[in-house]
Amino acid sequence: MNEKKEKSSGKVAQKKVRTDKMKNLAEMGVDLFPHKIDVSHSVFEVVSLFSDSKPEDLEKEKNKVKVAGRIIAIREMGKAVFFHIKDSREKLQGYIRKDRVGEKTFEMFSLLDIGDIIAVHGEVFKTRTQELTVLLDSFDFLAKCLYPLPEKWHGLRDIELRYRKRHLDLIVNPEEMKVFRLRSRMITKIREFFNSKGYIEVETPMMQPIPGGALAKPFQTFHNALGIDLYLRIAPELYLKRLVVGGMEKVYEINRNFRNEGISSEHNPEFTMLEFYEAYCDYNDMMDITEELIHFLSMELKGKHEVMYGDQKICFQKPWERIKFMDALSKYSGLSPSRFDDQKGIIEFASDLSGEESSLTYGKALDVIFDKYVKPNLIQPTFVINPPKEISPLAKASEDNPDEAERFELVIAGMEVANAFSELTDPQEQKERFLQQAEERKKGDEESHVVDHDYIQALEYGLPPTGGDGIGIDRLVMIFTDRHSIREVILFPLLRPKEAKQ
Repeated sequence: MNEKKEKSSGKVAQKKVRTDKMKNLAEMGVDLFPHKIDVSHSVFEVVSLFSDSKPEDLEKEKNKVKVAGRIIAIREMGKAVFFHIKDSREKLQGYIRKDRVGEKTFEMFSLLDIGDIIAVHGEVFKTRTQELTVLLDSFDFLAKCLYPLPEKWHGLRDIELRYRKRHLDLIVNPEEMKVFRLRSRMITKIREFFNSKGYIEVETPMMQPIPGGALAKPFQTFHNALGIDLYLRIAPELYLKRLVVGGMEKVYEINRNFRNEGISSEHNPEFTMLEFYEAYCDYNDMMDITEELIHFLSMELKGKHEVMYGDQKICFQKPWERIKFMDALSKYSGLSPSRFDDQKGIIEFASDLSGEESSLTYGKALDVIFDKYVKPNLIQPTFVINPPKEISPLAKASEDNPDEAERFELVIAGMEVANAFSELTDPQEQKERFLQQAEERKKGDEESHVVDHDYIQALEYGLPPTGGDGIGIDRLVMIFTDRHSIREVILFPLLRPKEAKQ
């Protein structure tokens, strides 16, 4: 019998043993699936309240608690048992004695396993080793775990199993729970930041008749009742700018986007973005707000100006470096500025780098070179500004150079974290840009924009000078938690289907 079959057979046997214990509990009058339990504290609260108390200060009338959690360890000592329970943040020791709870209760406890969920009621005290402990008066059974928990989760060779069974990952790996608690706090703090500045949080459609707002391939679906094709949004941008036209001068959305693209350490087809727009601003203002926001998050979440990402210390103190797109290409690619005047040569050079069979435009070729040579060298927060207008179809042209766009990408730790620009407000020019993108689509570029006539008409009602910015929440969480794959910071990343196993 091979190792895989042995493991499967072992799990089946374990499940039968634990199922039999459930039957025994039921025969003893235990409700196996209770509706509710009232607790006085969480595990975290008990630890927070009593950890610093001296043993002699734990007065009996003040230290009675009822707390629920999952059993993660059991140590039997004849007529007494030490065990640990945990919640999402802390663990707590429990101590049950037969002479205190009685024979029947003690027998019921003997039918419990690691992984079961219980509520314990008793007195808080400290052992001789000063470990905070609850001496049980009674306990309530809440749920049975029918499978043994992995003992050394990090030792598993198949790391994807952690993502496929995230519930197990969170049970046995407290460090991963911290990642998602920080993610939740980050989103809360982002809302706090923008609400304090007078922004309005809004929601825009996730199913759209025309995909737009970014250069990406969409997912397509069909609405039966209306009889129309729809697309999962690749970005909320065009809808948010409609709201600015309508008079919402400061708007933001924390949104889920969907892009039918490859999966990598930085890409998941479903991801979370923050997008915000403010009237009477430009991309310089967006840089200032972005600096302020991320520095604010660093101080609120970490209590300091910097974080460690791998072996690199990333500092969020202002001001951050700003470098022009073409200057960055020359600096990090080793190509002289004059080399970029040879568009055909640059396209050939980029085609060799990308290995793509489809022909590249000059703008796409510059992007390929940027991704290959520039991004990996930008570890500290850096604004790469004024890329070619050709690859910025929704951005205003620069007043100083009409071939450049008033746009920036924020790169941190070698990853693009934000993309922003001075919004294009001229409806006629926007139409021409869309038409140019439509021509690229005809040539096979599926990531080019289609012509959104409704959005052009919205612009004809008047969009004031506006700055807009999109920040990748997942990548920002990666940096703040020192995780090097986007799958580590998404609770349920998209994975190739696998046959379900018992």
